[in-house]
Amino acid sequence: MDKARSRGPYAKTAARQADILRAARDSFAERGYAGATLRDIAERAGITHAGLLHHFRSKEELLAAVLAQRDTEEWQQGRAQVDRPESLGPYLVEVLLHHQKSPELMRLWLELAAAASRPDHPAHAYFVNRYESSRTHVARAARERAAQGQLRKGLSPEHAAVLYQAVLNGLQMQWLLDQQLDIIEPLNAFLDLIHTPDDP
Repeated sequence: MDKARSRGPYAKTAARQADILRAARDSFAERGYAGATLRDIAERAGITHAGLLHHFRSKEELLAAVLAQRDTEEWQQGRAQVDRPESLGPYLVEVLLHHQKSPELMRLWLELAAAASRPDHPAHAYFVNRYESSRTHVARAARERAAQGQLRKGLSPEHAAVLYQAVLNGLQMQWLLDQQLDIIEPLNAFLDLIHTPDDP
């Protein structure tokens, strides 16, 4: 009983932070980072401005938490859906289509990733670890494809993982500049290119 009671405040804190993150995601998506305010986010979450600051000290910290949450959700979905190497391509297409539904969040993610390239940026370590983890997972899938003869000859799994990241980020950036641009077919063409072995 005592243990259950002691977990109460922690559970309430987690639930409150989840409410704030949902409100922040909606506000950023609707108003953009510059237009969103902590007071608006607090109102959407049903708490006071001071109450929000108890959990998140700044709008930048809140943005980083929103984007980290989105990453976590996508990793969980990826683990559930990518159960074999050939599942990775369709999953990446699904991710791009999902991101296109929230262009403002896509833009904020790319902007934050670029800003975090500075070693003194608060999110620098997060993005370094995030990209490293992503490359590790993709390289593992690429090694499995290589073992099955399904990776283009001469392309190492590690290089394939780097190319995955470059193509995904580059396609999203181009789409943000021109939202009439088809980025799904080019992604599929890239996947076919690296997953099609050279003729013997």
